[in-house]
Amino acid sequence: MLRTRDIQERLKDIDEFLLEEYKKPKEEKKRDWRTYEQRMSKRIREAIKNLEPLIDEAVNIIKIHRGKGRKPELTLKQKVILILLQRLIAKSNRNMAYMLDAFSLLSGMDVSYKTIERLYSDEEVEMALHNLHILILKKKGVKNVDATGDGTGYSLTIRKHYASEAEKRKDEVKESQTYTSEPEEKEERKAFTYSFKLLDLSSNMYIARGISMRSEKEAFERAQEMLDEISDEIEIRLNSIRLDRYYSYPSYVDKFGDAKVYIIPRKNATLRGSWKWKRTIKEFVRDTSSYLKQYYLREHSEAEFSVDKMVWLESGTKKRDRIDTALACTDLWHNLFNLYSA
Repeated sequence: MLRTRDIQERLKDIDEFLLEEYKKPKEEKKRDWRTYEQRMSKRIREAIKNLEPLIDEAVNIIKIHRGKGRKPELTLKQKVILILLQRLIAKSNRNMAYMLDAFSLLSGMDVSYKTIERLYSDEEVEMALHNLHILILKKKGVKNVDATGDGTGYSLTIRKHYASEAEKRKDEVKESQTYTSEPEEKEERKAFTYSFKLLDLSSNMYIARGISMRSEKEAFERAQEMLDEISDEIEIRLNSIRLDRYYSYPSYVDKFGDAKVYIIPRKNATLRGSWKWKRTIKEFVRDTSSYLKQYYLREHSEAEFSVDKMVWLESGTKKRDRIDTALACTDLWHNLFNLYSA
C-alpha cells in the first residue's frame, strides 16, 4: 500500500543517491565546427528555398476585405517575408530598413524602419504566421507527440538576466518579477517577458507556446490553449509530457487528460488528488529509475532555449506589446530549420 511517507523517502533517496550521475561533470565533446557550420548552412538554405511556397499557402488561406482608403505599401506576402528575414538577420528595425535600400535594387521594396516596426502588431501578419506554423507541423507529419514543456524568460532590461534571477529566487521569478530604476520610485515595471513552449521530442518542433508579461503560469495556460486549438486543426495527440517541479500539483497533472505526465513531486507532496495523480506518484515511487530517465528528457527544452537565445538575441529587442510576434518568428525559424534536418 502506497503512503505519503513513501514519497518523502523516495525524494530523499533521489537527493542522496540517484541524482549523483546527474551531478557529476560530464565529459565535454569537442564540436567539429566545420561540420556544424556545413549542417547549419545547409539547413538555412533548405529553409529559405522552401519558404516561399509555404508563405504563399499560408497567405492564400486568408481572405481580406478592404474598404476605401490608402492601400498598404506591402502585400501580406511581402510583410511576412520581411518580418521573418528581419528576425533571421537579427538586425534592428532601423538597420534592416537601411539594408532594404540595397535589397530594393533587386526586390523593389522601399520602406521605412517604422513600416517594419508596425509589422509586429499587424493582425494580418499574425494570422499568416499562425497558418505558417500549422503548415510546417503538417509538412513534418507531427501527429503523436511525446513532449517536454518548459518556461523561460526574456529580459526587458539589461540590469537583470533571467537565468541568474531564476537561480537566485527559484520559483518566485516564475510568478512575477518587477524592478524599479530608483528605490524611491513607486511605479514598477516588468523585468521579464515569460514564455512557455511545448517541444516534440521526436521532431524537435515547437508545438505550442504562450507568452505573458505577468508570470510563467499564465504563459503555460496560453500554451495549453494554443495546443487545444492546434489539436482541433491537425489532430495532434499528446501521448506524454514532462514538466518541472513548479507544476507538481494534481491540478496540472489533470490538465492533460489521458496523456502521461512526468513530474518530480514537491517535498510536501501527498497522495490527495485524482486517480491520475495517484498513478503518477505510484510509478514515481515504484519504478523511480525508469521514471527519471523519461523525466530528464526535459533537458531538450533547456538546450533548445539556449540555442535559440544564442542565435536570435531577444533581450530588449521589442516593445512589450510586440514581443509575442517577435518570438513567434523565432519559433517559426526554429521549426523551419528542423523541418529539413535529418
